[in-house]
Amino acid sequence: MMNIKSLLSIIFSLCFTFISAQEVITGLQFNEIVKHEHSALSTDKHLNNDQEKTYLHLPFFDDFATSNIYPDKNLWLDNYVFINSDFAFRPTNIGVATFDAVDDKGAIYPHADWVPFQADYLTSGYIRLDTVFDPVEKALNPSDSVYLSFFYQPQGIGEKPESWDTLVLELSRPTGDTIFAYYDSISVNIEYYLNYYEKDTLFSGDTLWSPPGCNPDLYVINYSTLTANDGFVSVICDSVMEAEYVWEKVWSTEGMSLQDFQNSTGKDFVQVMIPVKDSAFFTKNFQFRFKNYASIANDVLPTWRSNVDHWNIDYVYLNYERRNSDTTYRKLVFSERAPSFLKNYEVMPYRQYKADAPVNTLRPDIEMFISNLDDIGHNTKYSYSFQQLNGSYSIRYDGGSCNLPPFYSFGFQNCETGCGAAHACPPVYPFNLDFDIDTASYIIKHYISDSSETNILVDSTIYKQGFYNYYAYDDGTPEFGYGNDYSGAKVAYRFNLSVADTIFGVQMYFNKTLNNSNDISFDLLVFQDNNGKPGEIVVRKENLEPEWNNGLYEFYTYLFDDPKILSGTFYVGWEQFQAGSLNAGFDTHRNSSNNIFYTVDDNWYQSSTEGSLMIRPIIGSIGGEYVFGTDEIISSVSDIKIFPNPAHKSFKVDINNISQPESAILNIYNIYGSRVLSQIGVEGNIAISNLPKGIYIVKISDLGKIFSSKLIIN
Repeated sequence: MMNIKSLLSIIFSLCFTFISAQEVITGLQFNEIVKHEHSALSTDKHLNNDQEKTYLHLPFFDDFATSNIYPDKNLWLDNYVFINSDFAFRPTNIGVATFDAVDDKGAIYPHADWVPFQADYLTSGYIRLDTVFDPVEKALNPSDSVYLSFFYQPQGIGEKPESWDTLVLELSRPTGDTIFAYYDSISVNIEYYLNYYEKDTLFSGDTLWSPPGCNPDLYVINYSTLTANDGFVSVICDSVMEAEYVWEKVWSTEGMSLQDFQNSTGKDFVQVMIPVKDSAFFTKNFQFRFKNYASIANDVLPTWRSNVDHWNIDYVYLNYERRNSDTTYRKLVFSERAPSFLKNYEVMPYRQYKADAPVNTLRPDIEMFISNLDDIGHNTKYSYSFQQLNGSYSIRYDGGSCNLPPFYSFGFQNCETGCGAAHACPPVYPFNLDFDIDTASYIIKHYISDSSETNILVDSTIYKQGFYNYYAYDDGTPEFGYGNDYSGAKVAYRFNLSVADTIFGVQMYFNKTLNNSNDISFDLLVFQDNNGKPGEIVVRKENLEPEWNNGLYEFYTYLFDDPKILSGTFYVGWEQFQAGSLNAGFDTHRNSSNNIFYTVDDNWYQSSTEGSLMIRPIIGSIGGEYVFGTDEIISSVSDIKIFPNPAHKSFKVDINNISQPESAILNIYNIYGSRVLSQIGVEGNIAISNLPKGIYIVKISDLGKIFSSKLIIN
């Protein structure tokens, strides 16, 4: 029977020439976070056979709140699942393990197919299920009521698993047989052997008698040429035999959409209780593992062969003396990530905020999702505070005390429940209006606690609120890709200026795709407003292609040759000249679909896809100072003088205030924060002939002091 994903992609391809335009949302073909983390690792986190095996003791617990990207290596043996706070919908607490079709290197599994295949694993370490050691040592057996529990959710805010895309739990047990596990080895000094045999080189086929520490009856055949320069090498000593273990499936569930899951269970996450009853499991090498079966589209349309079939796991707990009703935890937690204080954006220019604050830029209040996972109520205290980075402005909001009943009976604390409004929907305090700077950022910290008991229950979450030189609806992390697949398609993204300002360019994030299938030419456009829809094109930058910067989720900046002054409502977007999806990053945490427009036969339509495009217009004032997307406040222009300014081929620095001009470090940054020139020493002419015209920031570091100035190159 043909997989529905394969069937749909075939139907789509057959009908493609008859469809004038269509919004296309696809899964990611690479997980950039995992890919970036994997490339940064100096050693493999997987269990190494020649490492000494370590054992875990009960209780075993992981809520995935302290690890990031990869599972906690102290608890788990593999790296296939993705630890994150992006893909779950209202999890038990912030942080889940996500199963999908992407491997531990951040790429679609090489064996991925439209037929269900084994994808991610999450394998526990070796657990001493034969003995407990605290408070006193004693043997364990089935009468000790051992339970393994966990919460799970299909899809979350990712892609739904179909009914044949299953999630499975397996336990390990011995068969009673022994099997070969691995070869034991020892490190030997080749120079010692060469001297012993009075040889300069050991050739293929030479015999090495087993070195000290190995079985004296063994000898090792050398299969390569070795010289004294090879130093120490590892040679096999003996075969290691271990008890044979097999995996036994004890639970599984079929895939479905999150909506169907919620309708059938009445919950966002469901907790599963698994009793461990068979005495065969009570060994010192006990393990359990989760795994998922996934299926991707066929290769008719390359952009559809992407990450799919998401499952989220949370609160994995194994212990003895539990019961089937043991489903509560003495914890107060925030479920969702903290939100932006801005009404319409995640980030906006500080100048635009100051011109229209706080009524039209800030939310009147925010919504926090707070849970009491205990089986009794707790009198809780909620507060938040924010502190300006590189500034003195700070605010603290005290929401007072409120009784928080158990989540399992009453759900999340909400805005309508008595004093819960002060906790779950606190008012937003405005940020300061500093007219001497053009960029600012704040760290907002939220706290929930119950300090009435000896063991204080507490949780916290942090949000960074930025006012930089761009607008952003997105949070910087894509969950999907967005495209409009036909040649001639236009896409436009709406923004609003409080006061007239200048657009310098647009930052865009494109997902990396298999075989560069989104290598499609486009024109970058800026539109004026026409009664709530895109109107006249006022800026067009032609013949562009998707580009990437090095680093994790780095936006690429397309600068305009001639910046344009805009006012009121404007739109940025593209017109493409080839069929296929550009696969722009698409963030599903904030729904900005009312600001996304696309064309069908040159007519504009509002998007029906819930999410935000990862497209950010760069907005600023020509007379201002710029720190684009950073937290460092640039000193005033009077700190250092450079001349001539504007400059063309070179400039000089007034070194009267610089203690050591010969060793001072000079850096030049472009208007979107990238360093474009760096040198040691600021004496004489500083060449800039290779830099394009525009506005730059010159920074000079001298004995702990930082000087700065704006530089215009014309």
